[in-house]
Amino acid sequence: MRAGATLLTVPTAPKRVPTFDDLYREIERLPEHVTGQILVAGVLTTMSRPGAAHEHALARCRRSLDAFDGALGGHGWWIRQEFEVRFPGDRLAVPDLAGWRADQHPELPDDNPLRILPAWCAEVLSPSTASDDRALKLPLFASTGVGHVWLIDPELRILEAYESIAGRPTLVATARDADVVRLAPFDVELSLGAWWKTRAPASVGESRGTPVT
Repeated sequence: MRAGATLLTVPTAPKRVPTFDDLYREIERLPEHVTGQILVAGVLTTMSRPGAAHEHALARCRRSLDAFDGALGGHGWWIRQEFEVRFPGDRLAVPDLAGWRADQHPELPDDNPLRILPAWCAEVLSPSTASDDRALKLPLFASTGVGHVWLIDPELRILEAYESIAGRPTLVATARDADVVRLAPFDVELSLGAWWKTRAPASVGESRGTPVT
């Protein structure tokens, strides 16, 4: 640098954080088999369709609650599967199952995403989504007023029930394998044995812990 020369620093414009509408337009362009969520404001996350064990547990959980779903002739709740919900702070989640109390909401609007927060959510864990479900969605639900959250792990065959206490998710019950339980907020016996997809039997060599030749 020459003596007396002045070093000029050219400021760079700060990177623009995408708005909710920006990201939602991206979500609308995703392929049908890909789900988009905004679990952190300004950040789009995607997930593909889950595996058979996930689908089996989800279907069994949903069927166990049919008697409560007003859309199916039940009473007390509106239960929706994989329905977009907009949460405070420009966040969007797609719970595997979500429920709204019918006494508080005689009808649900046709809005998509829905801005009315559910009273209960259930997430079926997959290896690719379990981290987000636990670290992002569970605290998001609890901190925004979702009173009850179930985490269902078909691999470990465990159901964890959480309640929002002072805005934090608090584990209140755990059930596993073939347990028969009653879990808030639904007053019904849940027989978990049917929720888990039967594993394919291991081959002779695998069952003995020896290589198959």
